[in-house]
Order: sequence, then C-alpha cells, then structure tokens
Amino acid sequence: MELPVREASGVYTIAVTPFHDDGRLDDDSAERMVEFYRRCGISGMTILGVMGEATKLDTAEAVGFSRRVIAAAADLPVIVGVSAPGFAAMRALARSVMDAGAAGVMIAPPASVRTDDQVVGYYAQAVEAIGGDVPFVIQDYPYGTGVVMSVPAIRRVVEAHASCFMLKHEEWPGLEKLGAVRSLMQEGAMRRVSVLTGNGGIFLDFELERGADGAMTGYAFPEMLVDLVRLQKAGEREAAHDLFDAHLPLLRYEQQPGPGLAVRKLILKQRGAILSDAQRKPASALSPTARAEVAYLLARLARRDPRAKGLG
Repeated sequence: MELPVREASGVYTIAVTPFHDDGRLDDDSAERMVEFYRRCGISGMTILGVMGEATKLDTAEAVGFSRRVIAAAADLPVIVGVSAPGFAAMRALARSVMDAGAAGVMIAPPASVRTDDQVVGYYAQAVEAIGGDVPFVIQDYPYGTGVVMSVPAIRRVVEAHASCFMLKHEEWPGLEKLGAVRSLMQEGAMRRVSVLTGNGGIFLDFELERGADGAMTGYAFPEMLVDLVRLQKAGEREAAHDLFDAHLPLLRYEQQPGPGLAVRKLILKQRGAILSDAQRKPASALSPTARAEVAYLLARLARRDPRAKGLG
C-alpha cells in the first residue's frame, strides 16, 4: 500500500469549525479559513478534532463540512477525525471522507479501553470496520480519552497494520515516551511512521529535539509553529527557542481546558480567518476580564512578533 502522507512532517494544523452566530455551519468561513492556513505555510490540515467541535455535528454536517474543506484545500493533505462510539458511524464517515479525497483519518480509543491487549484489539476492530485500505493516525491523547497507551502497545498497533502511517503523540508529560518511540524506530524494532505532536504546541520546542517530525495541533498563530519547525530542522536552536518563548504566554493561555477554544476562535476572527468566533452549544464564553487578558497578551506579543500588531 502506498500511503499518500507516509513521510508527513511540518505542521498539520488542527482546524476550528466555523459557525454563524446562530450555530449554523459557516460554509464561506470554511473556505476563508483554509486559505488563511495555507498562507501560514502549513503542510496539512486535520479537521473534526477535539478543538473542531466534532461531537456537535451530525453525520451529514460532518461529511458536508469535510467535503468543503477537502475541496478548498486541494493539494494540501487533509486528515479527518472519525472517532465515534460505534464502528458503524466510524466506517460511514471514514469511507465518505476518503471518497471525497481525504489523505487519511484519525482514530482515538474510547475510555473503556485500558490494557495493552485492549488497545491493540480496539485498533484491529477499527481497521476491520473502516477497511485496511484507509490510512489512519493513532491518536494518543490520555487527557481527552482517559486511555494511556504504552510504547509496546503503540508498537504492536503500528506493526500489525500497514495502513497506520502516523502517531499523534500528545501525552503530557510525554518527552520520554516520544524518545522511546523514536528509539524503537531507529533500532529497527518498529516500523517508521510519522510522529506529530499536540497539546497546543506547549512542548513543541523540545518535542522536535526528541524526534518529532512536526506538530498536529492548533494555535491562533500557526505560522509561528511552522517557523519553529523550520528553525529547529535548520539547527537554529536558539532562534527557535527565542521565537517559542515570545509566544509561550499566549500559547499557554489558549491551552486552557474549557475557554481555550473561545480564545483561539476570538483571535482567528480578529485575524480574518473566520467571520465569527461563535461555538455551537454547549459552548464556553470569555468574560470581559478574560478578553482583556487576551488583549494584554497580544499587545505584549506584538512587541516581539509584528504578526500580532493591531489585534486585541
């Protein structure tokens, strides 16, 4: 099987899902958003992730939104989150988005999965459901799923399925685990797959040094993540860390569970990427104090990065 993104690297941005103020999907903003991300220099996109409010869309909406983004993305690979409580829904969405031209799908295990054998068994059933011809990403996100995947379990899944082309690694703390996975690949004890990291990018500076190929995460300044990856790969360590340090206060603020998505959407609206910062209910809202804090962080960032000027 020839996987279209076997050597994925750079930044695969976790895209938000744009809504109108009344909660309807905003199709025009979907295309606007794709062009914004393209100008930021991303390598690909991931839609219907945790920060994409995937659980708030019905199947028809998820398929329609995916098709619109994939069409607008054109040459940019798009990975679609298809995690679902049951395999019937997962299969239906996976086959629909692959028919529309998606590069692959992302699957996270449910909270009921606990042991290594259960992790391996779950992915075997998921691959059987969606088809062995569908490229897939292992999403290792203990904070969101409650499932802690061991390195041996990840290795077993990768070795068992040729259609697995990527690990999205976002355990926290996870630097040692990332290093262990990469060591197995370097030693030939595990088939090489791309490793992109998440967690809002708050550990990306050192994750790249531990062997990550890039990031699969969101941030209101995705071009910073792109620049960070480029600088690290060029061996410009000090410049990379200086850039990261400038953005870290805002990056941290945006990573808050709950209001983080509201922060991201607010700034993306200010930057013209989407027309509204609305979330579909149930939604989190920013207090006037929180909005003032975001404005303060943007003003401080603008002193070191001109891309933040005029915002807030």
